[in-house]
Amino acid sequence: MKISTILLYIMLCIIPAVTFAQSSLHGTVTDARTHEPLAGVMIYNVSNSSLLTTTNSKGKFTFQADTITTLRFAMIGFTAQTYTLNGAANIEIALEPSTVDLQQVVISASRERQSRQSAPIAISKINATQIHDTKATALYQLLNKVTGVYMVDLGNEQHTMAIRQPITYNALYLYMEDGLPIRPTGIFNHNSLYEINMSGVRDIEVIKGPASSLYGSNAIGGAVNFITQGPPAGYAGNVSLQGDNYHYRRVDADGGFTSGKFGLYVGGYIAKQRDGWQDYTDFDKYSVNFKSTYDFDANTRLTASAAYNYLNTQTPGSLDSAKFYSRSYGANQRFTYRKVKAWRANTRLDHTWNDKSSTFLTLFYRNNSTGQLPSYYISDVRDNAGNYVSSNGQENNQSFHSLGLLTQHRQDFDFLHSRLIVGAYLDNSPSSYYAQFLDIQKDVANNYYTSYTNTGTYIDDYRIKLFNTAAYAQYEIKPTETLRIVMGLRYDRIHYNFTNGITNGSTKYKQHEVNDFNIVAPKIGLTYNFGNNKGLYANYSVGFQPPETGDLYSSRQLVPLKQATFNNYEAGGWFTAFDKKLYLEVTLYDLEGRNEIINQLLPDNTTQNQNAGATRHRGIEYSVAFAPVKSLSFRFSGTNAKHTYVDYSEVTTNYSTGTNTVLVYNGNRMNNAPAWIANSELTYKPAYINGFRISAEWQHINHYYTNPANTKSYGGYDLFNARTGFDVKSGPLKGAGIWFNVLNLTNKLYATTVISNQYGDTYNAAPPRIYSLGISYSFSKY
Repeated sequence: MKISTILLYIMLCIIPAVTFAQSSLHGTVTDARTHEPLAGVMIYNVSNSSLLTTTNSKGKFTFQADTITTLRFAMIGFTAQTYTLNGAANIEIALEPSTVDLQQVVISASRERQSRQSAPIAISKINATQIHDTKATALYQLLNKVTGVYMVDLGNEQHTMAIRQPITYNALYLYMEDGLPIRPTGIFNHNSLYEINMSGVRDIEVIKGPASSLYGSNAIGGAVNFITQGPPAGYAGNVSLQGDNYHYRRVDADGGFTSGKFGLYVGGYIAKQRDGWQDYTDFDKYSVNFKSTYDFDANTRLTASAAYNYLNTQTPGSLDSAKFYSRSYGANQRFTYRKVKAWRANTRLDHTWNDKSSTFLTLFYRNNSTGQLPSYYISDVRDNAGNYVSSNGQENNQSFHSLGLLTQHRQDFDFLHSRLIVGAYLDNSPSSYYAQFLDIQKDVANNYYTSYTNTGTYIDDYRIKLFNTAAYAQYEIKPTETLRIVMGLRYDRIHYNFTNGITNGSTKYKQHEVNDFNIVAPKIGLTYNFGNNKGLYANYSVGFQPPETGDLYSSRQLVPLKQATFNNYEAGGWFTAFDKKLYLEVTLYDLEGRNEIINQLLPDNTTQNQNAGATRHRGIEYSVAFAPVKSLSFRFSGTNAKHTYVDYSEVTTNYSTGTNTVLVYNGNRMNNAPAWIANSELTYKPAYINGFRISAEWQHINHYYTNPANTKSYGGYDLFNARTGFDVKSGPLKGAGIWFNVLNLTNKLYATTVISNQYGDTYNAAPPRIYSLGISYSFSKY
């Protein structure tokens, strides 16, 4: 009896413990693409739709399962997933970023996480799934999917842009990495996105129109924010190899881990081009990102990041019409080049004081050098009768290093459910620039530049102490549950302190010169939510652009420049239908520029900038996403716009008579401004082949004028791409992947840019049909 009593007592102790162990459920939720932990994922009991819990900052959760059989995991911006419990005490859930979702989560609208619906601006997002499925070899293959964006491919990751603007090389766009400008104000380079590590990008967010009230100068046509990957939960890694039929080769590798409070991510790629489809286009690119995190506690995180990008590329220049239309892609010289070395680093401290208050402080550093012998500065000297005399060019280098900080505080109030965001920005970026004169030898009969001699004579040689200080505030109120009003204001002071290295009397500039620009940029916007995933927004904002240092102080610049300002008016709306299977968004905008800096073509085929009295950019942007069934999705995005000179004229010189003529272009369309840009894609991911995908993409660029007189034009093009891939989801090859892309499926002859001058047209030829094949392997463990 005594023994049986003891056994009964032990069993009564064990049974509750076993029952408790079986009903206590633990787990981790991660991003299926980046393997980063997802905080704030809502976990529901499917049987009664009750919210059980949400994941913490590490993507972790725990609760008592009891009689629960099926769970639903949901988060804005991700495809919801159900999970049937099978007795396991610990589970791992990976959510796929959604490509058809009204409520994408964005960061760039306020530097704080918020739903797309709550932001009264035109903003689009390319998420990790789209990046993974596209397998882009250059960023234009991704950004051209965004409504209203035409990123122009200039070859070897070089580019220019058109967002609410004509195709332009001017400083009308702000390019950022994790919310920090990759270059300082005043030292813009339209090619600067080759300083981004494509392999380390998690998401891309694009603000269309002025964002100067938050981000300052150059955020006029748009602001593009590249959000980098962070450490994964547990550990994860990926390696891939790819190449194409024109000898492009690339290796990507990334990986990381989280252990306790510390996390680390490292990723990068090496790309090479040899003997491509166009003559003299070899290049090498090395790119790497580091990001580490340390959580002091649940409310305080330290993040340290670093990036290095190296580009060394040959630059063939553009083609004349004869070579372009005959598909003769030979360069007319073999000595131009561009070499870029770009370092960036930053340390950010985030602290959450309570549910209504948080602060971050970021210290950043940049070190950049761009050396080149540019093909676009090679020019021919002619006499008054137009006869060839000689040729010249230049070799130049621009370098800068930066030390700065960005800090922001957010405070929520009970009064009208309001929120105040205040911040400050300091950027000290001393820079140097020199350009040396080249004598260039030319075979005139064959129109081929054979060699060059560096004369040692300086065209430019200067130093600039550049200091940008700014303060901004943004205040949001919600007077009703459906109405949100956002007001913002930013003040910038941009200081240029110029010191000339060329002796007095040999330059048009003083030995020392100081220029200051003081700008106040306001904005006011609102969103109104009608419910049932329908709403509208309206926005007024101001953008500004001080002259670039290279334009103010270059000896090639013949006229002084003023600061440009822009007034932007926009309104839009969105709605979903068919049980959230269809999403439509439309935006109307009117962007009016004063003293807009225009790129003017000179008789020697080189360019300089001048202010236009007034310009106007009006258009409509629209996007449709439709997923009638889970395996099939369709996306269409487009913009129709009219870019007009309101007050603009140029002075031309007749060298044979020595007379000047003023040409007035008021009312003309701006050159290089397509009236219609569209991109559409159909994607199929059959459920019966888990991991397989196939898509077809169409890109349309409408005809546009190539000179401000509107007497010459280019017909535009239609381009078709096809992509397919397969990721193994289970079995011994789990984690393996393969893809095959065909770009320019119909082998269309087209040019990405066309420039007209008095001697004819020049074309930047686009690639013929390209076949790209890649393989990959990834692994993860939480």
